[in-house]
Amino acid sequence: MIFSDDQASAYDAVSEALKSAGVDLDNGILMPETAGSEQLLAILGKAGSGKTMLLAHLGEALGEAGVDMVSGDYEGKRRKGRRTLAILAPTNKAASVLRAHGVAATTIHRILYTPLYDPEYEKIAEWLAGQAEKPEIEGLTAEALERAALFYKSNRSIPGALAVAGLRGSDFIIGWKRRDDPLDIGFVDEASMLDDKALEDLREIFSTLILFGDPAQLAPVGQSGNMAFDDLPEPRKLFLHRIHRQEKDNPILDLAHALGDPALEFHDFEQMIEQAAATDDRIVVTPRVQAEAMTRAPVLVWRNATRVRLINAFRTAFGAPREMLLPGEPLICDGIELPVKHRKKRIDLEARGLIKGAQVVYLGQGRKPGFSRLHVLGAEDPQVSAATIIKIEMPGEEEPFIPSAARMGAAFVHGAACTIHKAQGSQWDEVQVFAPDIYAASQAGRTEAGIPLWKRLAYVAITRAQTRLFWVTRYMLAKPTSGLRTDDLRGLTAPVLALEGQAGD
Repeated sequence: MIFSDDQASAYDAVSEALKSAGVDLDNGILMPETAGSEQLLAILGKAGSGKTMLLAHLGEALGEAGVDMVSGDYEGKRRKGRRTLAILAPTNKAASVLRAHGVAATTIHRILYTPLYDPEYEKIAEWLAGQAEKPEIEGLTAEALERAALFYKSNRSIPGALAVAGLRGSDFIIGWKRRDDPLDIGFVDEASMLDDKALEDLREIFSTLILFGDPAQLAPVGQSGNMAFDDLPEPRKLFLHRIHRQEKDNPILDLAHALGDPALEFHDFEQMIEQAAATDDRIVVTPRVQAEAMTRAPVLVWRNATRVRLINAFRTAFGAPREMLLPGEPLICDGIELPVKHRKKRIDLEARGLIKGAQVVYLGQGRKPGFSRLHVLGAEDPQVSAATIIKIEMPGEEEPFIPSAARMGAAFVHGAACTIHKAQGSQWDEVQVFAPDIYAASQAGRTEAGIPLWKRLAYVAITRAQTRLFWVTRYMLAKPTSGLRTDDLRGLTAPVLALEGQAGD
């Protein structure tokens, strides 16, 4: 791999930090961790600057040096002198973006809470991880174990391998616990989404923490426009300036980086978009939102009123009745509504990917009232059935209508449109950005950390697109040419997550 000068400097700085913590990448030597070797660095750069490539290369180098990768699905037994690495993202979608680049990433939550395996099936996990001999398990054939080993060799997922062998999560995971033991090294992608409390939690777990973030994104709500890494001393912040993907002539990134011009006004920026669309089909200026595209990627907006109107236009276009959801409608998890005494069930739900901001597709009602079958986008084990509280807001009405109302469980709002703030950390092949909302932000004259808010909104919104950007200019919705679908989602069998004292559906 050939690094740019700024990447090489960042790599060297991380190597030095790791060496002082007892991990020598240059010579592949691991030493026991020493007390007082805590390190915190931030590698910062805008979209396309090579942060993910650098993260992946550092992770690979640590693996070659003998550092154990810790994932959210299985950790294995601690060994004397073992050094560990976990690569984290704030959301399932952000973690899935990393996994698509070949990086074994998991969510921060899955590191805070670790699974407890049934002792019999843990023998398979230990064997797959290279820590034990091949076991003999009653009810599993040698062929099933070989299928599991073949899957694990290419995917490095213990639950996935056990599923290939014919087991469900409820067979081998008997519960979850808050992590007791600290870890060594943590890489955190999309660190602009971290608030101060999340950073504090991570620093309690990891003695060496490397943050990878984009300072041009939006700060977390409640942070007064500040990122968690803003207060680090300057020597602890390493900046990547070269835009590597620009060499591939990416018009989406050209537009994103044009927003760094302090003199740029909204009307100038929109003209740039129109000019790009005239010469490159990866940029599309359109007067209408495409309803079909909203089923898998939400329209990105600034104002909640716009979000509610677009959601209801989407449901009308697909003929969704007011009183119920149709299979294939997208949802976004709005948190878990459970009393303190159900802490274990909260951990179960969140560990399956139902954390705030998670994107799911509704598959249908469960057999028990208030339960829903769901597909969690970006989760390694995406099919789940759980008690749900689904709220659909209506224009001009204070109270939402609730098509699914368990007494307690996972809460959801509709996912056909979402705010740009909530979209941070996610990427989709094609993204629709609602331009009238960006214009409204420019007219409001608000700033965040000295930068016009509309520029931060536009930057985050357009960099969510991987291959094509749709810049929607009017309050119009194109009618869909087909109905909602779920056949593009793999497998519809969902293990049940019932609340204590409640039967499963």
